[in-house]
Amino acid sequence: MDLSKGKPTVAEMTRKYIDRHPSVRDCISKDLINFSSLARLIMKDTGVKHEEAVLAASRRYAAKLSKTDFEGAIAKVFQESRLELKTRICIVVAKNEWIVLRNLEDIIKKILAEKSTMQMVQSTNGITVVSEDKHLPSIIKAIGQDHIISVRQNLAEITVKSPASIEDTPGAFAYISSMLSEQGINLFEAMSCYTDTVFVVTRDDMMHAFDILSACIEDRVVPNNG
Repeated sequence: MDLSKGKPTVAEMTRKYIDRHPSVRDCISKDLINFSSLARLIMKDTGVKHEEAVLAASRRYAAKLSKTDFEGAIAKVFQESRLELKTRICIVVAKNEWIVLRNLEDIIKKILAEKSTMQMVQSTNGITVVSEDKHLPSIIKAIGQDHIISVRQNLAEITVKSPASIEDTPGAFAYISSMLSEQGINLFEAMSCYTDTVFVVTRDDMMHAFDILSACIEDRVVPNNG
């Protein structure tokens, strides 16, 4: 009886570990990794005991990754992007119930007809509506107080408008999201729809976040405000 059937190989576990850590993967593609240190880290986190096998698998995968420039492809997309900033933005989170969706129908039509800011995301636990502060009373009235989980207002929305190639560029959303989080920016909402990548932040973080995203697009260094 083959008890090892279905058990992942060392090579598979090594590749999975690298793929789950984009920063490691990108450093490998640029030949910036100490493979002995990486092998020991993979062993520690995965429980694999054979260092030579992990080391060999890492080097084989590195040979494949060296042919791909992830950051280069992402940078090219953002060099063709532009930013749009909006203030006085609100977020309403409601219970995920059919009656909420039904009640929102008319106000959504009205907001879209005015070409105002409007995004709605539905998840298992809630429905999130992002719009302008001026529409907040109407949104709250439409949803009903009993169905509302939380309300935030006086926020800012920064939209990265990119070329269509962003849809075929792996890691683009993660790249700019990590740039913001590494600089201490708290994202109240982050979403992507076709060529638009949308971030909602506080007014206090607005200019710093805008400068970080501008630096990504203009390929310059942004100072750390921390």
